[in-house]
Amino acid sequence: MLRLFSTIEACVMASWKMGFEIELLAPQGRSRRDLAAAVARDQGGTVGVCFYPQSEPSLVPGLPVFENLVLGFDVRDRGGERIALLVDDLTIRDGLDHNAPPLTGWLRLLSDDARLLSLAQHHCDPQAGLETVLEPVAALWGTPVEHAGGGITKVVDQSARSIAMAAPLPGERERPCEIISPPYGDDPEPALRKLLMAAHALDFSVPAEAALHIHYDAVRLRDARALARLIKALDQFGDALRSLVRTNPRCVRLGPISDSIRALARDPDFQHLDWIKAQQRLIECKPTKYADYNFFNLAHDLPGKQTFEVRIFPGSMDVSEIMRNARLFAAILEWACGLGTDGLNSGFPGFLATLKLPPEDLDQWHSQLPDQAQGV
Repeated sequence: MLRLFSTIEACVMASWKMGFEIELLAPQGRSRRDLAAAVARDQGGTVGVCFYPQSEPSLVPGLPVFENLVLGFDVRDRGGERIALLVDDLTIRDGLDHNAPPLTGWLRLLSDDARLLSLAQHHCDPQAGLETVLEPVAALWGTPVEHAGGGITKVVDQSARSIAMAAPLPGERERPCEIISPPYGDDPEPALRKLLMAAHALDFSVPAEAALHIHYDAVRLRDARALARLIKALDQFGDALRSLVRTNPRCVRLGPISDSIRALARDPDFQHLDWIKAQQRLIECKPTKYADYNFFNLAHDLPGKQTFEVRIFPGSMDVSEIMRNARLFAAILEWACGLGTDGLNSGFPGFLATLKLPPEDLDQWHSQLPDQAQGV
């Protein structure tokens, strides 16, 4: 019986190519660059420097966010395939010395327009210094690079409208490290174990605000019936799932499924739509990335990122825990695609029992069931 169940579980996992985002913190005196170098050395790869887009809340009235390009370190194997991309995570703040001066060579680019930063990302050299990094952008607008004090340089257009600025990176912002894995078609565990062994060896730790995000290939979710089943289950058991996986209460940029997406799943006509029409209905719901479950990529078919993202997992460096979480939602997605009984009318424990999970996983999840979920 165990052998049969393990085969079923392996088939479920194989159906869902997945990528991982693991948030870590380097010890004082080290940086994500050090981890990139260690991973490259351990696996015979090379490290490239790149810019990576991120956003953060703005304190400027009328400007909800600042768009950033932060320094990332792209580790590739001998064949040029990505091993991991290591970037900043601007939500990680606890434990940093916010008064620490910037280190030489560490900078970021900022703008109030993500489109302008996308242009800068394709033209600017991340290894250039503050004095010269914005020169390619200035050339595009035909204006000079200006100095604004404090080591900051900026570019404005011919009408003095802000285009972008480059600033030193103070406050130990070199220490946060989000490991972004490539999508794994095979068992992710060996690759994750290598990455996290390198992090352990350098005394990296799990930040106070950390989360683990897992992206699942959404090809099989491009079906209105499957998507509606998934949304209904996540809506009905959302609180129980958060309690089950022990979502970090200090993790930010989470939130419940929006009312418009919940209503979409309850609309009986939606389940009978072809994907083109269903996708348009999903777009009209204006899904956001910053929620417990990210439907944005699925709605918009972003190139190279046609995924469904689960964001409720707590930060972890424990590969066994990470894989158990990954298997849980792979099984939920498999259920949504119709390879399981209904399960929505039997409470949360009954729903868990319908999922194609190995017995040891089920035992672990049942041991973690919160009291309030027993009859949900």
